Amino acid sequence: MRASKLLVILALIFCGVNPAQAQTIDEVYKKALSEGGTLNFYGTLAQINAEIILPLFEKRFPGIKVNHVDATADQLAARIIAESRGGKTIADVFQTLLDGLVRVQAQGFFLDRLPPEAAAYPEEYRGTTWVASDLIYIVPAWNTTKVKKDEEPKQFEDFADPRWKGRLIAEPRDFQLLIGLARYKYKNDEKAVALLKRIAANNLEFHKGHSQLAELLVAGQAAACVTCYAHHYPIRKRKGAPVDYMLTEGTGDIDATAVMKNAPHPNTAWLFARWVASEEGQKVYAQGGRLPAHPKVEPVEKTRPAKVYPVGENDIKDFPKYEKMWKEIFGLR
Repeated sequence: MRASKLLVILALIFCGVNPAQAQTIDEVYKKALSEGGTLNFYGTLAQINAEIILPLFEKRFPGIKVNHVDATADQLAARIIAESRGGKTIADVFQTLLDGLVRVQAQGFFLDRLPPEAAAYPEEYRGTTWVASDLIYIVPAWNTTKVKKDEEPKQFEDFADPRWKGRLIAEPRDFQLLIGLARYKYKNDEKAVALLKRIAANNLEFHKGHSQLAELLVAGQAAACVTCYAHHYPIRKRKGAPVDYMLTEGTGDIDATAVMKNAPHPNTAWLFARWVASEEGQKVYAQGGRLPAHPKVEPVEKTRPAKVYPVGENDIKDFPKYEKMWKEIFGLR
């Protein structure tokens, strides 16, 4: 047996896949067609991306329609937990940021199995029930009619300047920024907290939902956003929106996909999970404006900051600590 083939088989076994039982995606598709043609997709995929990505999945697999249940990560996690505890699983797959996904994983509601395509991903991009679907970068963004060229931020520290007072918005749940600064930029909690306290003195206005933040910027209802998603802005810029975003530094996060253990359409769910993790699916995610997690698929849009402060599964155990600190800094409940 050639060494390369042996390595592939070992990787599949490591990911919980029996090579002898592995089916092609098209074989799974044939089984999925017998389940009614619906995929209940609970996901925080922004509509500006979903309107490109999901129709291409439907085109690739005729006869299957995606029912996209769209809400915030907290709302979707709470809904899945409530439905599952009530004895009725409605979602087929759940796709969101890793911290929200791990919250549901802790309840034991996910299929403890990875698609064979997961073998191509580095260890930090897959768990026991999930595979990274794309990477998320939290960066500042601004309205170009409200922010002069010489005011454009080059680093997070710039928002500590009093000239930003009353001009900033942010997402109230983005304590990953605190983690990124504390653990990966400053390597010091006190320095990160001190910076965010100076930024807090500029009276940030908080709004839930990163898509909402982007639309507020487009409408000129704020000058700048401290915690926006980089992938929300290239498409808007191409459409002529007066927005721009910072790519000198940012906090990195993982968006991941998991299959529900009692999915009402198990083969359809498995089909979607395999397609998302495949090079084919990852190219579609890139086409839709997301930053693919697959190591062999390049992004289409320029959304990766020059310096990334990564927040991964190893940081999740300390999320409660940093969330509490974040809320205290900004006076959030």
